[in-house]
Amino acid sequence: MRGVVQDGVEPGCLILATGTEQYLLLGAGGAMAKPGAEVVVTGRVEPDTLTTCQQGVPLAVTDVRPT
Repeated sequence: MRGVVQDGVEPGCLILATGTEQYLLLGAGGAMAKPGAEVVVTGRVEPDTLTTCQQGVPLAVTDVRPT
C-alpha cells in the first residue's frame, strides 16, 4: 500500500493515509515510518486486532520503503 504516514489521534500511534483508507501501522518502527513520510508498506490487514489507537484498520507491517 502506498500512502503518507501520519500521527494518530492517540500518542504513539502511526497511521498510513492512502487517500481512501486509513491503516494503523503495527510494528512499523524505524526511520521510514515517520509522520509526513511518503511510503510503500507491505503487510497483513488484521481487522480483528484490538488496539488503544481507536483509528484505522490494523495493519501488521512486514516492510516499509520510501516511494
